[in-house]
Amino acid sequence: MKYSINTVVRLLLAGSVVFTSCNKKLSEYNPSGLTPDVTYSNAKGFETLVNAAYTYTRFWYGKEEGYSLSEMGTDIWTNGTGDVFPQLSRYDNLQGSNTSALNVEWDNFYEAIYLCNTGIAKIGDVPDYTAAQKTIREAELRFLRAFYYWHIVETWGGVHFTTQATKPGEIESTAYKSPVDTFYKQIFTDLDFAVKNLPEKDKVTDYGRVSIPVAKAFLARMYLTRGMNDQALAMATDVINTSKYGYGLLPKYADLWNMANLKNKEVIWAIDYSTNLSNNDLATSAYPTGHSRGSNSGHMLFLQVYDQVNGNILARDINNGRPFNRYMPTKAFLDLFNDNDDSRYQSSFQTAWYCNKAGRAVGNTFIKDSFDYKVGDTVCYTPKNTQSAAVMNAQKYTTYDISRVYKADGTPSQRKFYVSLKKFKDSTRTSANEAQSVRDVFVIRLAEMYLIAAEAELKRGNTGTAATYLNAIRTRAAIPGHEAAMQVTSAQVTLDFILDERARELAGEQLRWFDLKRTNKLIDRIKTKNMNPDAAQYIKDYQVVRPIPQTQLDAVTNKSEFTQNDGYQ
Repeated sequence: MKYSINTVVRLLLAGSVVFTSCNKKLSEYNPSGLTPDVTYSNAKGFETLVNAAYTYTRFWYGKEEGYSLSEMGTDIWTNGTGDVFPQLSRYDNLQGSNTSALNVEWDNFYEAIYLCNTGIAKIGDVPDYTAAQKTIREAELRFLRAFYYWHIVETWGGVHFTTQATKPGEIESTAYKSPVDTFYKQIFTDLDFAVKNLPEKDKVTDYGRVSIPVAKAFLARMYLTRGMNDQALAMATDVINTSKYGYGLLPKYADLWNMANLKNKEVIWAIDYSTNLSNNDLATSAYPTGHSRGSNSGHMLFLQVYDQVNGNILARDINNGRPFNRYMPTKAFLDLFNDNDDSRYQSSFQTAWYCNKAGRAVGNTFIKDSFDYKVGDTVCYTPKNTQSAAVMNAQKYTTYDISRVYKADGTPSQRKFYVSLKKFKDSTRTSANEAQSVRDVFVIRLAEMYLIAAEAELKRGNTGTAATYLNAIRTRAAIPGHEAAMQVTSAQVTLDFILDERARELAGEQLRWFDLKRTNKLIDRIKTKNMNPDAAQYIKDYQVVRPIPQTQLDAVTNKSEFTQNDGYQ
């Protein structure tokens, strides 16, 4: 892990200042000739540092590497034919030398850490900040440092830890393993500072900046992660019940995903992707090393290749999305939904595709007869139940029921046509092939606080209260008139039930791998319960952490001390 953190300042039109982190080859880019000490000697320059510290969230949230590390290799997703990181999806030959997603996230999270460390160390020297401004900006940087360190320690375990800012021109070429407890001690210290010193929610004018309730919500997640259930409950219920924060569950689950309603009262913290796509493109002069991150990619990754069912009458369009065919649901995930009562199934998934180009074509793939299609006729249907061949073949459209997608043991028999997660789709894109989406990514929303409270109460032995928190979520999710059927009793509340509920509520929201790791259920649900047979055949007990990128191991000078995580080559 050879870092050249402060040798390079990127000072450009986008208004961001970040430091480069490279492996073996140093890269220098400083068109202004300014040094960090000069840049951060005034409030205007320091603002660019704080703003830049936020931008590293965009290397994970809404990005394929982040989805692959946070949703894949779990009980609810497996890989479609377009998956580019099958090592993460299936644990098949997962190594630090063959999985570039690891490099992207490692490099950028550590760049973010060093940037936060630099800002925290230097903020006291900014003369034109008031004392209050210094405290708020330091609180933001401490929150972000805790946020990035959580991703690092949960993904890789006890790897390199530092709170020190490097000096201009200094190259750090050694790295050391630190206990997981060391990371969490600092995470809690930083979040405590953030809770005490961030502004109240109504004082934050820039959407996407953190506030007191954001820090409390993330702190609730951290307490739950560390088994501090009393504290997790207290913090989650504070966010739920404090009226001045103004949070509330939306009346309908489907309303959360409406492109016209993204900035709503259920969102505690979001990555705010700009409606001006050029503002989301990090492959600009502000990031001369060539990082092309763009905006939210989630709208493409979970879609089946519907335009290959019958391209003559079902063409790719804006409404159906650009189908990258990366991820498909496991059969076990689909089985978690009672779609007669739970609106989250139809609100989350697309199961029917309709003719958007009238004509005569071979419709039903399995009987190969030609039919006349009008715009709006069903072309493809993917029910989550089993239908008889006679029923399916009697239709002019093609049906991919469960039997045509999954084998009896749940292994996919084909990976192109399936129930598709639709909640991240973006109908505001300007063309059918537009890869960028302006959709915000919800990092924390209020429903998670109810689920944290329920899990904390279960672990405290209070299953009745846990059921109350779960029923608040399930009542909102109920199809109108089915509210009673959605209620659960205290006897039904188990850790597995809560994990099922989190899957139904939070699918695709980049939490699942962390949920299974936190509850010690990663191996159990994938392998023992065989909820993901693709991954079950490869996953090993040590894979509750990911391998360190080989480039980092190659770059350090103390190779005998900073070694690969156990189990990996």
